[in-house]
Amino acid sequence: MSNSPPRQAGMTNWFTVAMILLVVLVLGAGGAYTMQATDQAAFCSGCHTMDSAFWTFKNSGHAKLACNDCHAPNNLAAKIPFKAQAGGSDVWSTVSKNIPDVIHASKMHKDVIQANCKRCHEPTIQTVAMDAKPYCVECHRSVPHKSRTPISTRKVADG
Repeated sequence: MSNSPPRQAGMTNWFTVAMILLVVLVLGAGGAYTMQATDQAAFCSGCHTMDSAFWTFKNSGHAKLACNDCHAPNNLAAKIPFKAQAGGSDVWSTVSKNIPDVIHASKMHKDVIQANCKRCHEPTIQTVAMDAKPYCVECHRSVPHKSRTPISTRKVADG
């Protein structure tokens, strides 16, 4: 027979609930911090793959935005899996040393960028015929990422 007092069931349940809430709070705060940190140009430019893209971005009219203001869905439920997939792909390219000289956006990425262009510039595009090209960046390629090529030597496709 033990000399210790019997445990109270209410105390155990309260402690369990408090521990679960603490874990949820810590994971939520950590997740929010991670999402915020990985949205920033400082994080994105930390990879040598993005050197040129970052250089051209920081010299553009969009330099005060976070990279993912344009390059990730605005909706958090869509943003998390999108960033996981895109980030995983970027990590794999770096690890496998299979980094293209020029990074081209996939259709999925172009669709996200297009939605974000429209979201921010909706008042401006009300009077624009958007049927000339499917994506804003096909005509405005050098807006978010300035070309490093001097204007005098650019071809039309260089933007």
